[in-house]
Amino acid sequence: MRLTRVYIEATLTPGGGVELPPDTASHLAKVLRARSGEEVILFNGDGREFYGAIETVRGSRVSASVGDSRPVDRESPLAIALVQCVPRGDRMDFIVQKATELGVARIVPVLSQRSVVRLDKGQAESKAVHWRAVAVSACEQCGRNRLPTIEVAQPLLNYLGESAQHTGPRLVFEPESTLQARAAADGLGAPRNSDAARASIVAAEIAIGPEGGFAAEELEAFRIAGFSQVGLGPRILRTETAAIAALVWLQARCGDM
Repeated sequence: MRLTRVYIEATLTPGGGVELPPDTASHLAKVLRARSGEEVILFNGDGREFYGAIETVRGSRVSASVGDSRPVDRESPLAIALVQCVPRGDRMDFIVQKATELGVARIVPVLSQRSVVRLDKGQAESKAVHWRAVAVSACEQCGRNRLPTIEVAQPLLNYLGESAQHTGPRLVFEPESTLQARAAADGLGAPRNSDAARASIVAAEIAIGPEGGFAAEELEAFRIAGFSQVGLGPRILRTETAAIAALVWLQARCGDM
């Protein structure tokens, strides 16, 4: 039986004990009907898993003992940064969740000229906290022991102006691009699963636009920043579909798929 995985934002010491986070504890106690002695897996983002066991369940409060640790590396060999224009509704939650499952290393939420969503500083910081919680939950589910970095949303042009230094390919996905992903793959070298290219690419950055696409001046800013325009086929994809499709394509080409 698969053990429940729990993220703990604290130092984990074998032989010690921890109080589980309120939301997780409530779910374990009220939904999963957890009992004293049941085993769990604990992790705190340092790349290790700790064997644990529930010690006490008091209402919605749950404590656990911390056992031995083991290093478990489930990270992709390709460090992908996803520059994602924030869509309306809860679609950013979906993108963060699926991108985390697909092994993205960093998510940079941005606001572009055609973005429907507008966030002030306080709202942007609050959203970042929420999206980090979504990423934590995704890591608990998918088995990752390191959390992706989730940055605070910022204007797209601000980000491009401050991110000129980057190693590895930078790709902006644009429906009207004449260069399609299949052709762009030639510029990335041989697939990572070939013996000839095991260490050819270690980092990549991809950018996905808002519902209405990037404005012409934004695409020019991408060009100046060193991004190449790439398409994902003849159909126009929703922003959340484009993000997942681009990540799967890049992981399959150069990562761990």
